[in-house]
Amino acid sequence: MKKQIAIIGGGPSALVLAAFLDAEKFAITIYEKNKTAGRKFLVAGKGGFNLTHSESIDKFIKRYTPNNFLEKALLDFTNTDFRNWLDQIEISTYIGSSKRVYPTEGIKPIEVLNAILNTLKEKGVIIKYEQTFSGWDDHNNPILNNISTQTDYTVFSLGGGSWKITGSDGIWRDTFSKKGIKTKAFQASNCGYQIDWKPDFIKKHEGTPLKNITITCNSSTQKGEAVITKFGLEGNSIYGLSPQIREQLNAKSNATIFIDFKPSLTVENVHSKLTLSTYRNTTETLKKELKLSTSQIDLLKTYLPKASYLNIDTLTKNIKEFPLEITNTAPIDEAISTVGGIDLKAISKNFELVNLPHQYCIGEMVDWDAPTGGYLLQACASMGVSLARHLNNKE
Repeated sequence: MKKQIAIIGGGPSALVLAAFLDAEKFAITIYEKNKTAGRKFLVAGKGGFNLTHSESIDKFIKRYTPNNFLEKALLDFTNTDFRNWLDQIEISTYIGSSKRVYPTEGIKPIEVLNAILNTLKEKGVIIKYEQTFSGWDDHNNPILNNISTQTDYTVFSLGGGSWKITGSDGIWRDTFSKKGIKTKAFQASNCGYQIDWKPDFIKKHEGTPLKNITITCNSSTQKGEAVITKFGLEGNSIYGLSPQIREQLNAKSNATIFIDFKPSLTVENVHSKLTLSTYRNTTETLKKELKLSTSQIDLLKTYLPKASYLNIDTLTKNIKEFPLEITNTAPIDEAISTVGGIDLKAISKNFELVNLPHQYCIGEMVDWDAPTGGYLLQACASMGVSLARHLNNKE
């Protein structure tokens, strides 16, 4: 007789888990509180739909915080494995210039989701919609729509705390905490960061990108670009520093980042170009010799005292290490992802809740962090596959 498995939540980790569970051993039911599955998956797809990243798996693993927590899962189901599986379900992919992996041109996010859902349908997976989890009965069975659901295994994939419109609202955390399961408050990640710009500067440069830069925080450096917004800064070169920025904000209510406007040049190169320039004024030198953009030059002019701007030594230092103070994160609901949720001490290496045998937590509801660029989705998929294999072997 098949064992019953209830998967609560219909996001990527839940769907991939169901796809890899052995349907000969399990009767699999997914319980989703929305009218459709994968809503956050579809919303994420609107902004450039990267499924994973193509870099080597050893580098890949190091993108996560903490990077040892997901190592086994990522090795169980690597970025290459993910691409191969997508190919099997007729979703071909390609590697973009950024080394991110995308569906072949013309394949929309809804088509990727439908391919996964069709795979589940063929396996006999049942999906029940408009099902709200509210706790456990006296026998630790999950309660859905106020009805106890008898099951041999329960897997929770309830999402993080961002993008409430998709159903990822994190309100489940109180229910778990009351059950004695250790959780952490949600915090924004991969989000905009607040900078109190000087009015004249932001009036002129709101919406302007800072291209080909690196940003450093706590000795960690990210390459890419950032966009100047009324609120502060956002973009891939700052998203990847979320753990370091958050650490400083939690410790002292502000954080300092350092921008290198010319990462392709050494300090000595910059100093030499400024010293040997034949242009008559500093601004012209920065524009013509160093090819700095207007917004980069205005940052230096606005925030440096005039004497420092005109001094080659201090100007060189600031071109390579320009400090900006961050005062806050964007609101959680505007963040791409969150950290917090289920404390890592509350689950085993196989994602099983220490206090509730045969019950598991996967996906973004668990306290781990990753930058954008395919790392979030890959981790959710890898957790799903790793748990599926564990349960298949268990039975």
